[in-house]
Amino acid sequence: MIYSRFLSPSPSFPLFVSLALSPFLSRSVCFFLSHSVSLSLSLVLFFSPAWLQGDPRKVIYPTDSYGQFCGQKGTPNAKKSTLFYFNILKCANPAVLINLQCPTTQMCVSKCPDKFSTYTDVQLQYQITAAPWDYYRQFCKPGFNNPTKPIAQVLRDEDCPSMIVPSRPFLQRCFPDFITQNGTLTVAKRTHFKDALDTARSVTELRDAANGITGLVDAKEVGMKIVEDYAASWNWILIGLVMALVVSLIFILLLRFTAGLLLWFTIIAVILVIAYGIWHCYLEFSLLRQQPGADVTIVDIGFQTDVMVYLQLSQTWLIFLIALGTIEASILIILIFLRRRVRVAIALLREGSKAVSYIMTTLFYPIITFLLLAVCSSYFAVTSVFLASSGDAIYKVMAAEPNCMYANKTCNPETFNKTNVSKACPGAQCTFAFYGGETPYHRYLFILQLSNLLIFLWLVNFTIALGQCTLAGAFASYYWARRKPQDIPPCPLFSSFSRAIRYHTGSLAFGALILAVVQMARIILEYLDSKLKGANNVAARFVLCCLKCCFWCLERFVKFMNRNAYIMIAIYGKGFCMSARDAFCLLMRNVVRVAVLDRVTDFLLFLGKVLIAGSVGVIAFFFFTHKMPIFQEEVPTLHYYWVPLLTVIFGSYLIAHGFFSVYAMCVDTLFLCFCEDLERNDGSSEKPFLMSAGLHSILRKTDHH
Repeated sequence: MIYSRFLSPSPSFPLFVSLALSPFLSRSVCFFLSHSVSLSLSLVLFFSPAWLQGDPRKVIYPTDSYGQFCGQKGTPNAKKSTLFYFNILKCANPAVLINLQCPTTQMCVSKCPDKFSTYTDVQLQYQITAAPWDYYRQFCKPGFNNPTKPIAQVLRDEDCPSMIVPSRPFLQRCFPDFITQNGTLTVAKRTHFKDALDTARSVTELRDAANGITGLVDAKEVGMKIVEDYAASWNWILIGLVMALVVSLIFILLLRFTAGLLLWFTIIAVILVIAYGIWHCYLEFSLLRQQPGADVTIVDIGFQTDVMVYLQLSQTWLIFLIALGTIEASILIILIFLRRRVRVAIALLREGSKAVSYIMTTLFYPIITFLLLAVCSSYFAVTSVFLASSGDAIYKVMAAEPNCMYANKTCNPETFNKTNVSKACPGAQCTFAFYGGETPYHRYLFILQLSNLLIFLWLVNFTIALGQCTLAGAFASYYWARRKPQDIPPCPLFSSFSRAIRYHTGSLAFGALILAVVQMARIILEYLDSKLKGANNVAARFVLCCLKCCFWCLERFVKFMNRNAYIMIAIYGKGFCMSARDAFCLLMRNVVRVAVLDRVTDFLLFLGKVLIAGSVGVIAFFFFTHKMPIFQEEVPTLHYYWVPLLTVIFGSYLIAHGFFSVYAMCVDTLFLCFCEDLERNDGSSEKPFLMSAGLHSILRKTDHH
């Protein structure tokens, strides 16, 4: 069997692989392509109703009361890209507006109104000049041109809005143009106005009717400033990320020769940096506590776009102080009680650095994983849009009177005038409500969305599983090579990837499906929890909380078992269930050593990621805050310096995580190979150990303590 070479290596193996590599790889590529085509056809057939009936225009374009898209080319509304609400005071909140559920007539217009006016004013002015009416009627129903019609009938039939207020487009909808002047909310510098019935209105009513609209406008302004900051600093952000890439590579290369020294330096450096952070936070907290007005809580000031506002509060520094103190204490406790295990973890990392140095291509495999995940995410997003837009236009009766018996009933706009609804409810109209349907397909649309989500989770977990199995196979070929690096097969990463695709697709898919089902259950529980937040049923909340905790633990366990099962699959080539069983039994027989690998090693790698992201972040902080005299003239002018700073820190952490995830997989693979080596060999000349002498001596010493 082709996997036996890992357990019984021979000097002739590289020659054998060289001879067999070409036809083997060609078969693997063909098999991979055939499986990809089959999977693609299955997904297309499963979601073919959505692709056939879906219409993304329903998501892209706003829809008026007649079910017509605003701004779509080739329609009467081609030059009318913005949705206008006749009576925005009927809209309860912005969510209602965005979901097109506001109980008022909605029309597509070419531009939003830019001045105050009422239908009554236009009627009076029409006797003198037609100019005001020509402006006003562009916000009325198409074809309506009767300014002498009584105001009561106009409002009843909703031919025209009772008033228009200065607005501006946002999310392709006309929202009142709120402006704060000297702490007072105004619209076109006015705080009060009158509607068509000569009723006094205030700007506060507009704000309350569209609750939170000012927050949306502020969010838009903040978003524009953030975009400007990215445009001004993108080149420096790129330099920071390249710096993180270089530092990560240097860190990994140094581990090859100075693993112990570098890791202890990392531990001490992190401890000292956190200690400095604790001292600085305590100093700021002590100074602010003596200043008047600094004792205001974060809840009192609410959300602020200027981060410096929060740094003027003593509570902010107290939170930082407690968080850093907790982290520092946790690190010190781990080092005190697990100092011997740290030595073992360093030995494993030193051995892992050797494997990575011999198979450097593994460091760039996360790029392939990222590209595959991007494809999966794109497929999920596009399919979700088609599913969400595959319904038909549903029209509801919009009644002018609150006690209308036909209110919110489904109606047909083509036959609505022939029914007795208008007689029973004067002023009632049949207007567009939402997209849906009554067919079996539309009734199960929610199930299809859940199925799409499940398939997305399945594909994501399969992509991750493919990466783990590929890396495990490459590093296993290193461990089981008797002479390193002479007996390491050529192109170990590509060979392992080909084997995973050719032989293990089903096993990887089965393991990914198990994890996807568990994650799906967690998502459903989170959805139920959000729905029950307002309920007073304590027992239900308690049961739900317990279920969430249990499924969180189950997901962690499944991820751990899958990871080790994939390693055993890469070594032996067995099926998923048998590999999972063998991995579990092997880990249970080495449970003490597992604690070393699963916690201490991950802890050291986490400290390395924090050190890289933190060091690059500190440099970026001094640069963007003009604290580097050498680069004073090069620093771009920014609205929020934290925008590029957080981007650099987060991006640096992701880059370091990409490199160190390969390292973690390497260590896990070498650990299982080490445990298997101990059970299959005894160190004699007939059955020699394949582990390094240093790793064997350290692990043997640790077992005696």
